[in-house]
Amino acid sequence: MPTLRWFPRQGPPRAFAVYKAVTTLGRTLGNDVSLEVPGVAEHHAQVVFDGRDFNLEEIDRHADIAINGKKKRRARLVHGDRLTLGEAELAFSMFAEATVAQHASQRDHDTERDHATDPDVHIAGGSELAGVRKLHEFSERLMVHAKGNIDELLNLMLDAIVELTGGERGALLLVEESSGPEATRALSLRAARDVKKETITDATGTVSDSVVRRVLETRRPLIVSDALADTSFGKSQSVVALNLSSVMCVPLLAQNELLGVLYVGSGKVKGLFEKHALDLMTIFAGQASLILQNAMLLSSLRADKEKLSKELSDKRFGDIIGSCPSMMEVFKKLQKVAGTDISVLITGETGTGKELIARELHRRSPRVNGPFVSINCGAIPENLIEAELFGHVKGAFTGAIASRPGKFQAANGGTLFLDEIGELPLNLQVKLIRALQERVIYRVGDSKPEKVDIRVVAATNRNLDEEIKRGAFREALYYRLNVVNIFLPPLRERGDDMHIIAKTLLSKYAEEMNSKVAGFAPATLTAIRKYPWPGNIRQLENRIKKALVLCDKSLIQPEDLDLGPEATSPILPLEKAKEEFQRKYVLEALERNNGNRTQTARDLGVDPRTIFRYLEAERGATPPGGEDGS
Repeated sequence: MPTLRWFPRQGPPRAFAVYKAVTTLGRTLGNDVSLEVPGVAEHHAQVVFDGRDFNLEEIDRHADIAINGKKKRRARLVHGDRLTLGEAELAFSMFAEATVAQHASQRDHDTERDHATDPDVHIAGGSELAGVRKLHEFSERLMVHAKGNIDELLNLMLDAIVELTGGERGALLLVEESSGPEATRALSLRAARDVKKETITDATGTVSDSVVRRVLETRRPLIVSDALADTSFGKSQSVVALNLSSVMCVPLLAQNELLGVLYVGSGKVKGLFEKHALDLMTIFAGQASLILQNAMLLSSLRADKEKLSKELSDKRFGDIIGSCPSMMEVFKKLQKVAGTDISVLITGETGTGKELIARELHRRSPRVNGPFVSINCGAIPENLIEAELFGHVKGAFTGAIASRPGKFQAANGGTLFLDEIGELPLNLQVKLIRALQERVIYRVGDSKPEKVDIRVVAATNRNLDEEIKRGAFREALYYRLNVVNIFLPPLRERGDDMHIIAKTLLSKYAEEMNSKVAGFAPATLTAIRKYPWPGNIRQLENRIKKALVLCDKSLIQPEDLDLGPEATSPILPLEKAKEEFQRKYVLEALERNNGNRTQTARDLGVDPRTIFRYLEAERGATPPGGEDGS
């Protein structure tokens, strides 16, 4: 067990065992390591064990901390580190000290000397030291087995504690969540071992239910020296049936979460277990709980990955994930048109994955061995877009010091993806029409035509029908691009796909960033489903990347994705939802009719006054209603 050794200016050094998840250091007696030394704050610092490393962290930001002579606020401790807190000098060791039983700093020097000659103290100290060594051995073996089976780890833990306490048999019970629509937590017997380090095959009569129940309720360790004569448990059916004499049971707690209980018992010897043995078992359980929690998270992460892989095998279309009805229609259409050379227009909100669809079209086409060239028509200045598309010759404009091919030439024999086609200037649209129709292009500054053999796939998040009405997009170009239309639904309308996509992105980027995050908390998955995601998959992807960098916990919480209660849209009562839908639908119909209320009322089959009421409501007047408002 790791130790902090304090070197006071007067008297011998004193050793403190670092056996808890959090060990506090400070001037007051309430600290685990009490240091009545000038410069030490009341609550100065703490040592936190995260299951793998011991980390020193400040508590009082005004307190001075130095490690090996360098000022620090937080640092991972390694064997041999010298710590300075105020004027107190300490050393950190990964191994137990012989004085580990004497870790109460308020004892005076004479009391320590008396304890050192007391046989009982020698016995307790020897048992603790043996326990420390067992825990150290267990930790070493765990590093080998942590990546293996979780049941193998549990058996290792039980063998160590049975050997350490001298018990006849031991059991380990874990709190597990049941599957189903209404998940419940129940205690499950996960391992049972005897003194020969063999698995107890029929473990139904291994533990006392009443003893375990008491520990679960109180979350405190329990020792029963003579179970049959005990006033609390002597009449318990399980105690009588097991003919129990001595019992010890301690909770497995990690970060205040109850993982289960560790249990040892004997039916042969009364008074086998003493108070110091229970203390030792509690220390062992405290350290082992953190290690076990990490192993369980790792095992859960592996299981989630395997489950996700199985789910994705049925819900993946190339690099595209989805199984909702609207995406199945996308895949069906994509499969039919991929093998042809006809032009495809991909529409949908920004961030829905339009380029993924374009790449999949290319991958499944006869042009798969040719280039896939992508250009964002909205990201290039208007005076440069023509040269980017068609290339230019030397001297065509200022800065054209050499001839250069454009994207059309680069895509020859393959696929050209024109992203954000709705941003293309009108004068370029005319030239693009000719290029698509004749498959011939002219470089800027050149009159010599060049033939190109390409397939064009375009994408936009704009409503091109509306753009044509506004005169911002040429109808002839629209019809040449929109031979087949593939519409990508927004993320908020994709149901269970949202969870599959989120888990896939988390798995991908957690591995890339070497993050310790194991998954999403249940509340986070609910929040993901409720949030409207205006930026769609791209927004979800960016939020997950940010969470992986900033999250300090093993599970991503809603706030890590900026999905607090205020971020999600409330669920409206049905009547209000119907009214909101009607309002939006009427206004959309009015816009399509260029504001003509009479025509809109005729199309919708309502009185023109209804349209007027909705317009007034939009301007902030009384909400629409009345007998003809539906």
